[in-house]
Amino acid sequence: MALFKKDNSKLSVINEKRIDLERDIQRLTEENLDCVFGLEFVSTEFALHSFRIDTLAFDKESGSFVIIEYKRDRSFSVIDQGYAYLALMLNNKSDFILEYNEKTNNNLNRADVDWTQSKVIFIANSFTSYQMNAINFKDLPIELWEVKFFDNDVILYNQLLSQDSRESIKTITKNNDINSVSNEVKVYTLEDHLNVPENTKNLFFALREKILAINDSIEERPKQNYVSYRLRNAFAYVHNQQSKIKIHLEIHKNELNDPRGIARDVTNVGHHGGGETEVILDSEENLNYVFDLIEQAYRKILGK
Repeated sequence: MALFKKDNSKLSVINEKRIDLERDIQRLTEENLDCVFGLEFVSTEFALHSFRIDTLAFDKESGSFVIIEYKRDRSFSVIDQGYAYLALMLNNKSDFILEYNEKTNNNLNRADVDWTQSKVIFIANSFTSYQMNAINFKDLPIELWEVKFFDNDVILYNQLLSQDSRESIKTITKNNDINSVSNEVKVYTLEDHLNVPENTKNLFFALREKILAINDSIEERPKQNYVSYRLRNAFAYVHNQQSKIKIHLEIHKNELNDPRGIARDVTNVGHHGGGETEVILDSEENLNYVFDLIEQAYRKILGK
């Protein structure tokens, strides 16, 4: 991917720089985990049994651990190594909780962790076509991210997405690690949130189209109980229900311009996902109004 710098009407290429030091990528990523991935840093070089985890992180949104590995050698198997790390985690849950509590000075309980949404992220300067083809499964708890360094201190983190992810990894393997992990870890997709009446489904897709059109960089993350929308950080959590769509926003009710008064303060009300404010979308007539409230939450995370 070529990057350009604009000087009036003239473009000049920003040249890519080769970074050979794995440790440099690791240090940079660990210091910016929240900015790049929306994750909380837990520890570096976490050793357990015969494994050494490069970076251990925690996803507060889903309540799950994330293992991050940095690769310079392009010959490794993303499937074998990824599932080996996940099996290590699931077989040693108490050690991961203890590591979190000791390194963050928090009190995370076993019940606070959703192990079903655990995942592994591999970060490298580039991946082989074989490695990229290996992630073409719909239920793979493994992500590949390329990191590129350019002149003028420009850095690009780019996730490589699967092109054809209709098949399940469970249907093609007898690997013990893969089978045991697959029995516990669940990769949620948009399809998991579409078991609703047709009118609610159509309303959701209309809302989804509007949200994704705000900015091309907005990320859609299907979770167990909701679909979150984020740009660096989440700003909306969408829960499809049978006759309505419940939306939680990362903005306080008192900060919203809400002349109809439909927003509800849920700061002290238990609910899935984050957000201090709840709004309900139950008809197409209210779509534009509710979307305006969502845009306000989006602008808040940008500081606008």
